[in-house]
Amino acid sequence: MTESRLLEVRDLSTSFVTERGTVRAVDDVSFTLERGQTLGVVGESGSGKTVLSRSVMGLLPPRNVRRGGEVLYEGTDIAGYDEKQMSSVWGAEMSMVFQDPMTSLNPVLRIGRQITESLRFHLGLDKEEARATAEALLASVGIPEPRRRLDEYPHQLSGGMRQRVTIAIALACGPKVLFADEPTTALDVTVQAQILDLLDQQQRERHMAMILVSHDLGVVAGRTDEIMVMYGGNVVEKASTAELFASVRMPYTEALLRSIPRLEQPSHTRLEAIPGRPPNLLSPPPGCNFAPRCRYVQPQCLAERPPLETDPVTGHSWRCWFPVGTDANREALERNLAAGVPVGIPAGVRDGR
Repeated sequence: MTESRLLEVRDLSTSFVTERGTVRAVDDVSFTLERGQTLGVVGESGSGKTVLSRSVMGLLPPRNVRRGGEVLYEGTDIAGYDEKQMSSVWGAEMSMVFQDPMTSLNPVLRIGRQITESLRFHLGLDKEEARATAEALLASVGIPEPRRRLDEYPHQLSGGMRQRVTIAIALACGPKVLFADEPTTALDVTVQAQILDLLDQQQRERHMAMILVSHDLGVVAGRTDEIMVMYGGNVVEKASTAELFASVRMPYTEALLRSIPRLEQPSHTRLEAIPGRPPNLLSPPPGCNFAPRCRYVQPQCLAERPPLETDPVTGHSWRCWFPVGTDANREALERNLAAGVPVGIPAGVRDGR
């Protein structure tokens, strides 16, 4: 392990045991994160990206959960830590900015109390020191009149202000790794950009590593060093940000890009949605999880699960039998178009061959 490598996740799997069966929400995911690096984790709802973040941080329910693999933080495997051991990691080493600040903030506690709690626990500050630090934190995340805000409740703040408070709480004890789980979901477009710019600024100033979780490739495009695309609990594509956008290989990633609205399109242009729906992880398909929704699907895709292939030169990884941009991919699309085949049903299967 290199000196700069801060976090290394190896073959991490997370399953939930339910009355209807076992849901494998995260399936053998591996990645590394270095100091100051930003990793974007992208996928639709249900792809496993939030469960992945919570698995790494040990924020899963204590019952009916099975977790395997390793989570190496500065060389120490913390995957087997219990809640008491993880309490020294949460906040001080790793923190998370959650999706909805209205539910992640305690509605009956003043803002100041929610920030100073971790400062006093991890840093041992007295009441006055913690309050002064909390005020400085609010100012650093762009909240006006920070001293007055310390005595207010979450419902007295706007959505953007509440999200800034959650960022201040997450940064309070100087964590080395920050998870930002859909940090702009409930915000309007203008405030979204402000929050993302704030996270960028704080990361640079603190030299943190950050994992930015989003359903939108457009959000992570200019704000990450590497992108990992997830689908059905699997990593289906991973590459440096520049390499991924220059040379998409996985049809699912291509479909996500095609669904992004573009400024050059005429007004009222119909958005291109991905047909179908994500796989049922209680009974996933035998082949590629994306096959039922893929425009390039062939009989092999429905029968065999593709491995995660890696280009030895670029480090670009993808999970597909017919990668985008290859002759095999173009031929597969031509066969499907010539046969007038609906998405997800290759000609050989439709005709019973």
